[in-house]
Amino acid sequence: MLWAALLLPRLGLDALARSVPDADARMQQLALVSRDQACPLIVDAMPRVREAGVRRGQTLAAAQALFPALKTAVRDPAQECRLRELLAGWAYGYSSQVSLREDDAILIEVGGSFSLFGPWPRLERRWREELNALGITHRLAVAPTALGALALARAQDGALVGNAATLRQALDALPIGHARLDPLVVEALRGMGLSRLREVYALPRAGLIRRFGAALAEHLDRLRGAAPDPLPLYRPPDRFHARMEFDHEIESSETLRFPLHRLVGDLCAFLTSRDGGVQQLAIVLEHDPLQFRQRAPTRLAIGLQSPQRDARTIFELCLLRLQASPVPAPVRALGVQAENLPPFVPLARDLFDEARGAQLDWPQLADRLHNRLGADAVYALAVADDPRPEHAWRKRSIAPAAAPVRRPGPRPGWLLRRPLPLRGEPKRILAGPERIEAGWWDGGDLRRDYYVIETQQGQRAWAFRGIGGEAPWLLHGWFA
Repeated sequence: MLWAALLLPRLGLDALARSVPDADARMQQLALVSRDQACPLIVDAMPRVREAGVRRGQTLAAAQALFPALKTAVRDPAQECRLRELLAGWAYGYSSQVSLREDDAILIEVGGSFSLFGPWPRLERRWREELNALGITHRLAVAPTALGALALARAQDGALVGNAATLRQALDALPIGHARLDPLVVEALRGMGLSRLREVYALPRAGLIRRFGAALAEHLDRLRGAAPDPLPLYRPPDRFHARMEFDHEIESSETLRFPLHRLVGDLCAFLTSRDGGVQQLAIVLEHDPLQFRQRAPTRLAIGLQSPQRDARTIFELCLLRLQASPVPAPVRALGVQAENLPPFVPLARDLFDEARGAQLDWPQLADRLHNRLGADAVYALAVADDPRPEHAWRKRSIAPAAAPVRRPGPRPGWLLRRPLPLRGEPKRILAGPERIEAGWWDGGDLRRDYYVIETQQGQRAWAFRGIGGEAPWLLHGWFA
């Protein structure tokens, strides 16, 4: 087995930056602080702040003395947890063995993925491109053990160790602080004059256990692969719920564009990991509960003709739906929910299909019209179980494929709202008569003989006259 360690050194800052438009410009002077109001400590800081000497564990007062222009935000562990869950779902698209055991890293078994995604250098490039697109600061390393990959990731980004013998050599040169040992144990080992892992492995095992307990020896064995290291494995949920809170009220749909784009991107990354799509989702606008006690969250439903997972397509549909519905009250949080996630089947194409440029498939065009104009404005027609021409059609929802149409006889493409007297006699009768006697059950009884005729002007029309006698001709439709 080969394990890849995805180390997340700026998890808190990345989670915060993903909710802020133009984060690179607005967060350069930012540091995360702990929730301890009595003595807040620095949890993490942006590079510009660290260059001034600000470090983790410093008090806020000391950090402000080093960097007077410092801006702060309180660390949000729940936000970090949601980001880790999202990244675990992303990683699940590459391996079925993903673990969230470590708080600041994700462990991914990649040995079984090379046959599908290619060798590690190619897979590494793909991962880094996707992680950068998601706005994630990361370090990667690969080793035969999960703990070994974590230690190498801290020491050297991009390290690759393919076998146990090479792993031992690589671990021996690492500082003991990279081995994820208990901080008190690390401090004691340094007090003994030890700085490298090779020096710890050289100690007599019995004495090491007597001094530090069996847990240290077992950890060192798992690090090298001399003992098994069972990991709890991640399983993706069957639904997607994500939300983004704002520190101020938002009153226009245009301002919601950035958070909506971020949430839809997260949804599509989640769908890719499950090899699934989405056909029904909802945008949820949450309002201030103190100001609008009686107003429930606004829910905007979005339907698609077939399962989709393309981020651009879904975002455009969501944006159309959001712009078509005025914001009823100031928004304090935005959410995206998808309960049913059917399998995704790509649209079939011919092998030698020509590029269509900006042309849309019919399902995509129908989705856009439906979400832009509303559910009642876009519909399809279906045959009704009524022989009377005025009642022979009904509205139905749009389906990806046209339903079969029963044709009782020749029917015009243009049916008039009501029959009109025909000017003059028909030049000739092309087909008919077709007798229709119906409507007795609802009081709309009619008895007609329909004909396909050619008018004096050479037009092809659909007309009828009453049964029997010399009833006048009435025009009811035109053929193309």
